[in-house]
Amino acid sequence: MSTQEPSSSASFGQPLAGQTALVTGANSGIGRAVALGLARAGADVVVNYVTDPEAAQAVVSEIEAGGRRALALHADVSDEADVEAMFARAVAEFGTLHIVVCNAGLQRDAPLSSMTLAQWNTVIGVNLTGQFLCARAAAREFRRRGLDASVSRALGKIICMSSVHQQIPWAGHANYAASKGGVAMLMQTLAQELAGDRIRVNSIAPGAIRTPINTDAWSKPEAYAALMTLVPYGRIGEPEDIAQAAVWLASDAADYVTGTTLFVDGGMTLYPGFEHKG
Repeated sequence: MSTQEPSSSASFGQPLAGQTALVTGANSGIGRAVALGLARAGADVVVNYVTDPEAAQAVVSEIEAGGRRALALHADVSDEADVEAMFARAVAEFGTLHIVVCNAGLQRDAPLSSMTLAQWNTVIGVNLTGQFLCARAAAREFRRRGLDASVSRALGKIICMSSVHQQIPWAGHANYAASKGGVAMLMQTLAQELAGDRIRVNSIAPGAIRTPINTDAWSKPEAYAALMTLVPYGRIGEPEDIAQAAVWLASDAADYVTGTTLFVDGGMTLYPGFEHKG
């Protein structure tokens, strides 16, 4: 087993120097923060989007203003042809990829009795099948390129974006909870399968994060107060909290970490309703 130290170019402030990342769903919310965080850590970044190209281009411009290269690419991650074309374009532009963050996700909420098959399939297609398609394309590219230990100890890094709802049931959101439970087992299985190739696969499971998808849960004082009953740490998470976790998981500082879900949730998975009922 190699004992080579990390590349000298991967300094404390730029642990991802010389690497290229692809982040799906990177034009807003958590994906945007992760793309910007990886860029600040030294990576060039492919910014994937499926809607709002102007927002994606704004992320690209912000990355470029910080001195890194970036490219916005449209792709529906639930579509195999779209994913394959996106990866081919990214490799043609940057030469290879070292980090893939499977972040794209959505909700189509409904009680079970009124949930349509289209609502079920849309969420499973993007949140779970999309992660499979992107992880498969990533593994193929990492193996094609081969290991360059001067850039990273790992052949490649895949980060799956999960949720506390891979663990906490969520009535009225069966499709979403099922998709995230699937992500948890997909990630662990891929980590087991790919570890021998020095490809690290991990997940981040955010709790309540201040993003546009859940504005109703934090934008009004009474809603925020209700939300805080579920968060022992007493504050909502910010997209930057997730970005910092992603940077660490993608860096050589986490080189011995694979098959792990990092919960970034302010203690939501501690089941705070039981705090005084033990």
